[in-house]
Amino acid sequence: MTQVEAFAGQVPSRRRLASVVRLKSTRKVAGIFAIAAAYYATAKLGQALSYTGSVAALWPPAGVGIAVLYLWGLGWWPGVFLGDLVVNLELLDSLPHVSLIGQQVGNMAEIVIGAALLRRLIGRRAELDRIEQVTGTFVALAIATAISATVGTVSMLAGGVIDRGEVSTFWRTWWLGDLCGGLVLLPLIVVWARSPESAWRRVARWEVVFLLAGMAAVAWLAVSTNATVTYLVFPALIYAAFRFGMPGATLAILIVAGTTIGVTAHNVGAFSHQRIDSQTLSTQLYISVAAVTTLLLSAVVSERERSTAALAEAERREGERAVEERTRIARELHDSMSQALFSTILQTRAAQSALRDHDVGPAGRLASALAAIGELTRVAQNELRGLIFELGRDPVEDGLVAGLTTYAKKLQSETGLEIEVEGPAEPLPLSHAAATELFGISREALSNVVKHSGAVGALVYVADNGHDVVVEIRDDGRGFDTSVRRSGHYGLESMQGRADEIGAELIIASVPGGGTVVRVDVAAGEELA
Repeated sequence: MTQVEAFAGQVPSRRRLASVVRLKSTRKVAGIFAIAAAYYATAKLGQALSYTGSVAALWPPAGVGIAVLYLWGLGWWPGVFLGDLVVNLELLDSLPHVSLIGQQVGNMAEIVIGAALLRRLIGRRAELDRIEQVTGTFVALAIATAISATVGTVSMLAGGVIDRGEVSTFWRTWWLGDLCGGLVLLPLIVVWARSPESAWRRVARWEVVFLLAGMAAVAWLAVSTNATVTYLVFPALIYAAFRFGMPGATLAILIVAGTTIGVTAHNVGAFSHQRIDSQTLSTQLYISVAAVTTLLLSAVVSERERSTAALAEAERREGERAVEERTRIARELHDSMSQALFSTILQTRAAQSALRDHDVGPAGRLASALAAIGELTRVAQNELRGLIFELGRDPVEDGLVAGLTTYAKKLQSETGLEIEVEGPAEPLPLSHAAATELFGISREALSNVVKHSGAVGALVYVADNGHDVVVEIRDDGRGFDTSVRRSGHYGLESMQGRADEIGAELIIASVPGGGTVVRVDVAAGEELA
């Protein structure tokens, strides 16, 4: 290929790259303007519900800005900056430039620091369904809004908008207004934006429509009369938290806050007859207490639901483990035990027949049958002892190699079969379940060696090759033809079932007169056994 051809081949890819860059840039710009529009719209809403020209009980942009940067990243701050800049530019004729600059700086610090604190205190994937997440959100909002209130108050004092005697009241009103905005809007946005389908499924019923309509009516009644009945709203908030979780609770808080501020802003209700600073303080405290109480209660409900679900899951798993344990015991009582008992019955019948025929001499059929019964009984007894031993302790408690070594010594002392176990001394990268199944396969293979192979010795080899753990059981017995399927032999089926449960590969290689090799390969895990 010539250089010209190579360059020509690169042109489409460069064009595609430029197109991708332009698309990302367009999306970024569109996102910034969308955030700015949302910030500006909520700012105008807050101004529309202000009690006087400069006093608002709730500042929604605080919650919107922090929620946006928390959910989608601090890199979207230009959208917040642009929205706040447009809001401040509209105030050029009413506030000194130094005050507007200070207000802009304070608002940006509030949004950026608030989002960063949220990510630090509750994590980036929080759904506000835990008590520590709700308390972390309150702490982050309290600190961030205090920064904005401090910078804003100082800038207003520097611009001559307020005098020293008004500093404390001004700071308190600013701080509580931004805090209320955060408590009302931030949880709503986070919960519904994080998992909108899940939130919608939680509230998608007619009951929610009646609840929200009733909530608005109760909230209006609670603050529209001169009587002190503001507590009427709390039963409805509690019901929303219990019945619909955090999605329903955040909607209820929004309705209560909006209704309360709207009624009071129109000079109606218990709060409207107070002085403007007291009126604002009463409204802000009422909204803050209602929001925090409802959010905490909803978090408690969510934790209770998770605990109930976890308990149900634990009971289900316990039932599954009980079934697995019964299956495991059935594996232990497989064809060796049943065949021994069946053979005992046959030998008993033979003894009875010999007794009827008076064949009772030392070399007669009765003596032979009784000897066979004794040997079968001894084998069955050893099998039962082994099963009781296994049920009484965890065979791989000290590791797979240690468990196999202990079992090999026990089997060797009972049968005389020479068994050697080779394996690493350090723990193997296996889960406890995988180690238990490998032990069961090895025990089954050794049991088959004792009962069927006529071997003199056996080797159990365990190795970790980095990706897999390998277990091999070799014997020098008579072997068998693996192509011939024998019905009624539960041992081979048991080994294959154990291998399937842990995703292992089981290979059995044997030829008549050449011994047998049972090999198991299982993927290494992170746990040690």
